[in-house]
Amino acid sequence: MSQVNLAHSHALGHDEPVPSRYALKVGDIDVMVISDGVLPITTTTLATNAAQEELAAWLGDMFLPPEVCDWPLNVAVVRSGDRTILVDAGLGTEFPGFPRAGQLAMRLDAAGIDAASVTDVVLTHLHMDHIGGLLVEGLRGRLRQDLRVHLAAAEAEFWDVPDFSHTVMPTPVPDVLRKTASRFLDVYRGQLRPFETEYEVAPGVVIQRTGGHTPGHSVIRLESGGDRLLFAGDAVFQTGFDKPDWHNGFDHDPEEAARVRFGLLTELAANGGQLLAAHLPFPSACHVAVAGSAFRFVPTVWDY
Repeated sequence: MSQVNLAHSHALGHDEPVPSRYALKVGDIDVMVISDGVLPITTTTLATNAAQEELAAWLGDMFLPPEVCDWPLNVAVVRSGDRTILVDAGLGTEFPGFPRAGQLAMRLDAAGIDAASVTDVVLTHLHMDHIGGLLVEGLRGRLRQDLRVHLAAAEAEFWDVPDFSHTVMPTPVPDVLRKTASRFLDVYRGQLRPFETEYEVAPGVVIQRTGGHTPGHSVIRLESGGDRLLFAGDAVFQTGFDKPDWHNGFDHDPEEAARVRFGLLTELAANGGQLLAAHLPFPSACHVAVAGSAFRFVPTVWDY
């Protein structure tokens, strides 16, 4: 999965008019960000504790529509040592209401990544837009039998009897989330490698539980040759830079999620590491700067 091979993967004939993959290096670690597509989301979900006029002003400043906007959905493939690690798996294709997401299988092929080469899957959490891709037969059947699936033990335990009392989601969503997580655990339970606090999946690749968004929500930290990168999953949304105290409707513990978000952004601003996240605009690669009592998204210059 060298950058040379990745750069020539267009020979497979799967290229699209808009880029859907982006390669970068973290020291000796190769990273490929892949877009699983976009999801429509009601804008009120982005800030359930904000005044209506404050949210409207932020949306206007960001040139986003007032009622429903597109939510990017990013996953990553990480190569370190002899391990090839899929970080989250997108939505899958079993949700007809979201026809522009669930592109992972096609885009892995387009990137020249053989699903059978994936040795490990790291899951930030078990929401359907992070695990659905692993339930698609076209991808699931191509994965190796000894695949290891890493997630926080607290995450698997939570979905046995999930509590949605602090979330603010459209009515049908909690039930779909519950059913999808339950099915995933049934299918992959024998391949799960749960951890308590953190676990080093490969040299320089550590998954660390943060909680907040879900009880077992985790981030992935990469470090090699003095370079750092954090895949924040759903700990950081687009609103999180300007308004880190805004609650997302999918946060299972909104107050804790805000504390986690503020802490991670503060850390990144201090150490200069790169940030990737599931729902930042593709390819999501950025740095973080302090801006008064909040933060500033500083896009990484594309290297091509």
